[in-house]
Amino acid sequence: MPYYTYILKSESTGKFYCGQTDNLEQRLQRHNEGNVKSTKFGRPWVMHFQVLCESRSEAMLLEKTIKRRGITRWLAERPELKG
Repeated sequence: MPYYTYILKSESTGKFYCGQTDNLEQRLQRHNEGNVKSTKFGRPWVMHFQVLCESRSEAMLLEKTIKRRGITRWLAERPELKG
């Protein structure tokens, strides 16, 4: 089953959030409705980056890699993702 690793950007604070899901549209909606504790106070959120992974374990590994490096630093090392 395909999964996505994604990075959201808060339009109100400029902060980033990284996660993984099998349904990007539904997950973004949940973030923007305030149904996710860790992103409740940064609304509205916009999709900044997404990558399709072949499995949940692959998506979780990429999410862990990004978070371990730091989302801002990980993005800075990839200027092609600047947005």
